Amino acid sequence: MKNRFAFQPRYFLFWLLFFGLARAVFLAYHHSGAAKLPFSTLLGTFGYGLRLDASAAAYVCLLPFLLFVVSSLLPRLPFRGLVAGYSVAIGSLLTVLITADLELYRTWGFRLDDTPLQYLNSPTEMAASAGSAPLLLLVGLLALLLLSGWGLYKVVVGRPSPLPAWFGRGRAALAGLLYAALLVVPLRGGTQQIPVNQSDVYFSRIAFANHAAINSPWNLMSALILRAEEDKPRAFMPDSTARRLVAGLYPRAVGAPVLPEATAPYLAEPRPNVLFIILESFTAKLVGSVGGEAGVTPTLDSLARTGIVFTNIYAAGDRSQKGLVSLLSGYPNQPTTSIIKFPRKTEHLPHLARSLAQVGYHSHYYYGGELAFANMKSYLQTAGYEHLTERGDFSMAEQNSKWGAHDGVLFHRLLGDLQQQSQPFFVTAFTLSSHEPFEVPISPKFRGTTEEDLFRNSVYYTDSELGKFLKKAQKQPWYAHTLLVLVADHGHQLPGHSSNQSPEKFHIPLVLAGGALRPDARGKVISTIGSQTDVAATLLRQLNLPATAYVWSRDLLAPNPIPFAYYCFNNGFGAVSPAGAVTFDNVSRKVWDRDVHVPEDQVKLGKAMQQVSLEDFARK
Repeated sequence: MKNRFAFQPRYFLFWLLFFGLARAVFLAYHHSGAAKLPFSTLLGTFGYGLRLDASAAAYVCLLPFLLFVVSSLLPRLPFRGLVAGYSVAIGSLLTVLITADLELYRTWGFRLDDTPLQYLNSPTEMAASAGSAPLLLLVGLLALLLLSGWGLYKVVVGRPSPLPAWFGRGRAALAGLLYAALLVVPLRGGTQQIPVNQSDVYFSRIAFANHAAINSPWNLMSALILRAEEDKPRAFMPDSTARRLVAGLYPRAVGAPVLPEATAPYLAEPRPNVLFIILESFTAKLVGSVGGEAGVTPTLDSLARTGIVFTNIYAAGDRSQKGLVSLLSGYPNQPTTSIIKFPRKTEHLPHLARSLAQVGYHSHYYYGGELAFANMKSYLQTAGYEHLTERGDFSMAEQNSKWGAHDGVLFHRLLGDLQQQSQPFFVTAFTLSSHEPFEVPISPKFRGTTEEDLFRNSVYYTDSELGKFLKKAQKQPWYAHTLLVLVADHGHQLPGHSSNQSPEKFHIPLVLAGGALRPDARGKVISTIGSQTDVAATLLRQLNLPATAYVWSRDLLAPNPIPFAYYCFNNGFGAVSPAGAVTFDNVSRKVWDRDVHVPEDQVKLGKAMQQVSLEDFARK
């Protein structure tokens, strides 16, 4: 009995050990990179990598576990032979992938994904790419992994014992089925709300350590699943035409000449602290200072009156993870996916934390929820933040929201930490209480029970907690030397149930405030139409720092910037100018909505923006 039902956990353990062995081979093959890692970090590649290893092992175990259940009911089923044959086949395939990944990483600098599929139609290029590979060494390692894996299988798994005659087959099948059901936990990486992804193994500021922790077969499977999302629409026009049109807005994105930059200086000191607060779902429809309802965001409206308010800013996308990349890397969104899902692509993006670190800024990122959500953690680790504070860093009592810690808890932690924060600092805080389901720990300001009123209350709660935080912060020494950047991650269809593509859904607030502003900057209103991606360059130019790496970002405080904003929704795009807005559907390849005064040139510019930005995304 014991041996019979030990088969399933032993089989799962075998694959965990096999993937651990594969990681050891990877580290040995790339010994020059491994030698630079502290011993604790080296161990961390195994510890943190365990979650992806377990997820990959669970996928591999699905079929044998189900065969085990069936064999309990059908004693004549050749279970041992079937499982042994399956294990040899899948083990051989995984060993080939793991071995290929060793050399591909040396050549390309990222773990195995679907990139090799791009060369299936170009065998000559594939052969050229492998021309310098040490084939004898790789063949030897392939054989070593195969033999080691088979030996490990014999020791750990062994031969499953037959079911004793006195034990009921129905009971045996049920026991096996329960084991199979338990695979759900490792398969999704645990019992947490968000399934496992690459973010869960990104634990170090050293890129090689994070890469070593990745399970390469799991990474390939993930890339294949995401591959369909990465497909881009057919070209609208010749590439040369598209690049020429985009050059008028973002010349660096297409390698066009750039005139010397100038900007209007509004800071009282050259290197102030920067407190960058990203407000969840703060649609402009609820912010009175940018044309929305009055009374919902009194704190943000007060800051707008005493700072610089931008009244015509549009989110680049409609999800938090998309807004994060647009704000902190100045990068446009994609209509059917998000670059944040592809860690090897985000590693090539610029980032405000990294840019400011080069001139002495210290960084910290705060979020009351789980950073593994939508792969945000891998993006932030790559960005080089010195410290990350997330849901797990708050006590259970403080995790008073479905998503984690409510914004009152977040701002309380932030206030205490900033007293000891090294200066100058770049601190980013991302709120969450105004996310669905809009449940907040205060008596309702708006008494209705509709979803719109719940949303208003959640926005009001975050705004009021922001006000309490700032009232206390203004009494601390660091505040007088701090620039506040307050901006939404995206808009919202509420209130009013705006359509998915409408510009009203993407209209968001942007406010610069704080003690570091010059007196003549206070109360300034900037009505230029701009994008969320433009925040990065605008901030850097105020700090008198180069923004050349942010090729999709421009300074909104420069003299006479072109008023234009481009955004993406699900398989479509929108383009906003002083003439109005136009939205385009990629599926039908037709204009969806178009204001009466929008010229055809604006439609063409929107198409060019999508075409060129997707080409850039594909190259990353």
